[in-house]
Amino acid sequence: MSQHLQGAESTVDRAEPVTSTGGVLFRANDIFSTVELQAMCIDGLLHRVCGESYARADLKLDPVSRAQSAILCVPEPLRPKVALARQSAAWVYGCSSLPGSVNLVTDHRRRTTALPPFSDALMHQVTLGPCDVTVLGGVGVTSPLRTALDVAVHGHESWALPSLIRLATQPSLGCDLVLVVRALEATRRVPGKNRALARLQTALHSG
Repeated sequence: MSQHLQGAESTVDRAEPVTSTGGVLFRANDIFSTVELQAMCIDGLLHRVCGESYARADLKLDPVSRAQSAILCVPEPLRPKVALARQSAAWVYGCSSLPGSVNLVTDHRRRTTALPPFSDALMHQVTLGPCDVTVLGGVGVTSPLRTALDVAVHGHESWALPSLIRLATQPSLGCDLVLVVRALEATRRVPGKNRALARLQTALHSG
């Protein structure tokens, strides 16, 4: 199923914000053990971001740091072949809560190794257009427009509509839901299409 959205811009942002110890994130067993990191959380020095990634308590998280945290849940050889998507992408943009599992997409035309058993991530093979993925801090993330489309189609009732409204109302994202509606209307054989269009129309009139 092709869900290429015209008008979405692909950007590259490889800047990595750093802490005084040299990195924005602390991962279990890199410098500190899980027990040490958890103890620092209890002491108020760190807070958990995603998976076994932690950040300094006084660090304001941004899309780059959230994306870099989520991708650490993915085996390193797979990271260049996947993009954060759906609720994970909405979370990266600050428009949704952190999902229980990291949501990934990979283009079905690309050979990709499966995730290992008991992974903290879920991977979906989809059709990705040339403007459907942006890069934040070296991590592939579905563009705001593609994320809105996926949220409308696949999102759970408990968070889909609020996430769509936030995606549409953050000026920095440039997420025009009218473009998403047009793309979805032009797509054939999409399960849940009518529900997705209804969600988008509700979000459009709530912004």
